[in-house]
Amino acid sequence: MDNIFNFIKTDYFYLSIILILIILFILYIINIIKLLKIKKEYRDFMKKIGNGENIQESLEKYINELELIKKENNKIKDYYKKLDNKVAKCTQKIGLIRYSAFKDTGSDLSFALALLNEENTGIVLNGIYSMEMSNIFSKPVEKGVSKYTLSEEEKQAINVAINS
Repeated sequence: MDNIFNFIKTDYFYLSIILILIILFILYIINIIKLLKIKKEYRDFMKKIGNGENIQESLEKYINELELIKKENNKIKDYYKKLDNKVAKCTQKIGLIRYSAFKDTGSDLSFALALLNEENTGIVLNGIYSMEMSNIFSKPVEKGVSKYTLSEEEKQAINVAINS
């Protein structure tokens, strides 16, 4: 232990400490130079990727645009859901049957017309033509059936509409 204390008191110890400090200082300077070089290369690389612009600013701009697009996309989704609900209630299925209601009429001037929505709900119209007069009757249809008695032609028109 005395040897160590004696060595610490010598000039060689101080010289070796100074030498170590100089080497560490030189290594520190070299590291700073390398770090600055890497930072410059990184900035240049980012500018090349961003076509001369700062890539970070470009990315922030694209992120903001993406958020706007997401909001608009959600608005469009809400709008088409509303449209789907409205279209489901619109007349989508049509069935037409022409027939001769009376033997004295020459052609098929009478008709049964079914107008139904997606859920097979709507009306069936029956137009009966005779030489003396013409009448049109309507009956409500819910889910493909009516609470009123249907003629064969009306049933056929509803089936044509449902299967169309």
